Amino acid sequence: MGRLKNKILSMTLAGSLAIGSLSVINITDIAEAKKDPEKAKNVIVLVMDGVSSSATTLARWYKGEPLAMDEILTGGVRTYSAESAITDSAPAGTAMATGNKSNDKFVGVLPEEVTSPGVNPRLADKAYKPVANVLEGAKISGKATGIVSTSEIQHATPAGFSSHAAHRSEYDHIAEQQVYQNMNVVLGGGKNSITLGEGEKNRKDGENLLEVIENKGYDFVETREELLSSKSSKLWGAFAPAELAYDLDRKKTQPTQPALAEMTGKAISTLSKDKDGFFLFVEGSKPDWAAHANDSIGMISDILSFDAAVKEALEFAKKDKNTMVIAVSDHGNSGLSIGSQKTTKTYPNTPVSAYVDPLKKAVMTLEGAMKQLKPDRSNLAEAAALYGLDNLSAEESMLLNESANLQKTFVELLAARANIGFTTGGHTGEDLFLYSYGPGKPEGLVENTDLAHAVASALGFDLEKLDKQLFIDAETAFKAIGAKVKVDVSNAENPVLLVKKGKTTAEFPVNKNIVIINGKEIELDSVNVQTNGNFYVSKAAVQLVKKTK
Repeated sequence: MGRLKNKILSMTLAGSLAIGSLSVINITDIAEAKKDPEKAKNVIVLVMDGVSSSATTLARWYKGEPLAMDEILTGGVRTYSAESAITDSAPAGTAMATGNKSNDKFVGVLPEEVTSPGVNPRLADKAYKPVANVLEGAKISGKATGIVSTSEIQHATPAGFSSHAAHRSEYDHIAEQQVYQNMNVVLGGGKNSITLGEGEKNRKDGENLLEVIENKGYDFVETREELLSSKSSKLWGAFAPAELAYDLDRKKTQPTQPALAEMTGKAISTLSKDKDGFFLFVEGSKPDWAAHANDSIGMISDILSFDAAVKEALEFAKKDKNTMVIAVSDHGNSGLSIGSQKTTKTYPNTPVSAYVDPLKKAVMTLEGAMKQLKPDRSNLAEAAALYGLDNLSAEESMLLNESANLQKTFVELLAARANIGFTTGGHTGEDLFLYSYGPGKPEGLVENTDLAHAVASALGFDLEKLDKQLFIDAETAFKAIGAKVKVDVSNAENPVLLVKKGKTTAEFPVNKNIVIINGKEIELDSVNVQTNGNFYVSKAAVQLVKKTK
């Protein structure tokens, strides 16, 4: 629908606005606290994607000293989805953000299929319905909010904390919702999805979200230097067209990109300016990508990078004394084992050095080393050495020279040298460690859905009640007040819900937090979402139309 030019009016928690004789309902009741929970002013949730307990152990051995996470180990997390013992990142992120188990590829919406024991099968009665997340609850409660990621910010896990979509691949919808969520800080990759272009993930709907971001008053930064020098209270950092580099490779291949710990520290210092507190989500995304490739070096690189971000969060929380920190992995990946068939009979007397020393020879991850390889493979030995494969044996040289899949051969040769194993190139379903600190922290063996409720309780709102306020079926709700409803798809990429009630005409553009009533644009408390053909809007939006004269 092009750039929005009308003045935006803010619909605040206790505020009101008027259109003629229109009065607006008070929405403070949607953040009703549970009885006597431990409260936190701030909450920081950090997720390392695709990290099993074995990977954490290997990273600790590699580092040679305790991890920051070790200090706050408090329990374990069960990670299964609504239909599988092994979850994808999308339903895992949805569970941790909304308190609801969901299906493979679903982002911030209820499942269509429920087969896992213990999951309420009635969730499928409202399949694809968007459900409120903890970031939205924090925002409604008046707190500053932010997300940080080393992947595209539109990737599955950060998307689960900031958007609602039927499929994790819907980057166009996810990106637009994130922009109109009005978060205070957004840092990571994914510039392609906020700009127009012909690339696979560029926007095709005609709306340049970069212009919208700038019009909303963000300081838009693209380098580490710009980020660290910014004084703005609203920050949007897009440091790569897609994902950021692995931490081990970053200084050599992408020196202008910030480290995850730097993004986390800057996000905390920016958000903590809000006297009402904040909610921050941080993801170390690429351990998962490395695990899919069985790249032990990439896994270690970005587990340690994530741990440095946890250290930033803990240092703030210890000084603040009113901040909950949760750190966790969303699922396992690769079936990494410290030990392999080679160590079947030798494991009792195989020292730590036998596993770690071969890995420490690598100076780049698999991704980094492969990017240094020339197309004609003339520097194959040099690229292999970057990945720790130095002093090649005759057999290793033969395997490399004859390999039709060098990435696979690289990781297999290094795994053999380091006596480690992998069972899969996919996700795994084991329980994972829970790390937590501060008021209201979850402890013990918990479901991943329990994390969302722990955050909501600590911040003083109820997710189920919030959901009933933020996402109701638009057609049903508007027809109940005597309005006529249709969807305008004249612009197929930007459908608009049209509502007619008497002399009142209301337009609800998809993925935006606005309604245009009789030509006047009004900012709403949540984004308008369309999933599986159905529109969902907030209860406050329906009341707004009902009360307009």
